[in-house]
Amino acid sequence: MSVDLNRQIGVLVTRKGAVSHVIVGDAKGIFLPSLDDFPLGRKPLRGLRFLHTHLNSEPLNQDDLTDLALLRFDVIAAIGIKDGQPDRLYIAHLDPRGGKQPYTILAPGDVHDPGFDFIAFVRSFEEEAEKANVREVHAAAGRRESVAGVERAILIGVSRKTRHEQEDSMDELRELALSSDVVVLDSVIQRPKEINPRYLMGEGKIKEVVINAMNRGATLLIFDQDLSPSQIKAISEVTELKVIDRSQLILDIFARRAHSRDGKVQVELAQLKYRLPRLAGKGTAMSRLMGGIGGRGPGEMKLEIDRRRVRDRIHLLEKELRMLSEARRQRKARRVENRIPIVSIIGYTNAGKSTLLNALTRSDTFVEDKLFATLDTASRRLRFPREREVIITDTVGFIRDLPRDLMAAFKATLEELEDADLLLQVIDASNPRYEQQIASVEQILSDLNLADKPRVYVFNKIDRIEEEEAEYLALRFNAVTVSARDRRTLPALLGAVEYHIFDKTAKQA
Repeated sequence: MSVDLNRQIGVLVTRKGAVSHVIVGDAKGIFLPSLDDFPLGRKPLRGLRFLHTHLNSEPLNQDDLTDLALLRFDVIAAIGIKDGQPDRLYIAHLDPRGGKQPYTILAPGDVHDPGFDFIAFVRSFEEEAEKANVREVHAAAGRRESVAGVERAILIGVSRKTRHEQEDSMDELRELALSSDVVVLDSVIQRPKEINPRYLMGEGKIKEVVINAMNRGATLLIFDQDLSPSQIKAISEVTELKVIDRSQLILDIFARRAHSRDGKVQVELAQLKYRLPRLAGKGTAMSRLMGGIGGRGPGEMKLEIDRRRVRDRIHLLEKELRMLSEARRQRKARRVENRIPIVSIIGYTNAGKSTLLNALTRSDTFVEDKLFATLDTASRRLRFPREREVIITDTVGFIRDLPRDLMAAFKATLEELEDADLLLQVIDASNPRYEQQIASVEQILSDLNLADKPRVYVFNKIDRIEEEEAEYLALRFNAVTVSARDRRTLPALLGAVEYHIFDKTAKQA
């Protein structure tokens, strides 16, 4: 038939020997159909063999091998035709150990006696691939743990930033991934002359990244840059791996950590606003997200819910948020009526704000060494001598490039900072990026029109740096230095709070 039509003809065959597709191409190649009925999932191989004809008995070409690696066929085989008859059989399969060349090309064989035990190969491959993936996850996680259900990610950064800025941003993306219990297998950084509007990087490079990701058992690609709906769609057409961006990862962390009604409403609102423009078309990219990283939490919803219902839900959440905001306003009014000063702890995420709140007030607010461990605002009383007291509040941590919708949703919570008499800006003294983090917090305060609010810089975690460095930071920033885990370092901070709230105010009066 191939000779008569002068076209390549191919079949896809299941492991049970059933033909699932018959495909007619042209003289040079075959366009493969959608394989939605045979999803890859977490399996190392798809469970389909692809056999097709080559009109001039030529061996497997680069397109064949790319299809093998991207689509994870059990094997790919070409039947070479010569003088109208089957000639040689060309077979290639994936290598379970991956590597720079992720496939193995067998020597040309006899069509009638290929000398290749397919069933034995498939069993051996899947056993070896699973062992390799387990070793990879254990090595990446730094400990032995079950890999069942664990998301395994490749981090991707594509931008025109300097290499130093890019590496800093990727380090933070890695911390975000770990905060979402993702095992990071590898990072890919690119600084192209021009950003590809479709894939961020070139099509060949994105295919190379995807093939490497699947060889290493990854289930997720996380981009450091925010992806447009069209970019997510384009990249998802190249791979069946889940594709998310920095904003989606942050939303996932917030969905995990929101416990109060305020927090849950704010997160769901931000998730729906993020997803609304991404609900067009078939939505295969979004359908892969449901129930895992990027599709978790209060905002989780079935893909078939249309835009109108999403907008209705957004309207209801915004209304509920206004009601919750009004309730907060009334509580604030009572505090003002009682004339109790308010001190708010702010700062970059994971700077130690909740630990400091616990140390100052001897309370037990949830603490964890992860980004955004605290999402819901906590308030405690802090007593001073002479029957004086303040309300001290802990707020959600700041981060650079906070998703716009999330920033808008949490603005209601952050508005509480407007009523604060003093801001304690906590900074992780041990973080090499502390200056960039200070700048990010300053920018967010400026966006909230709070830049002129009285503020005290508090450099935390001084137990992790040299004493001379802590002294330098105190002098340079006119700051207080503490270790929130050591109450003996807190008197200077308590003195600064007392001075700004009571003594300084009394002098001004």
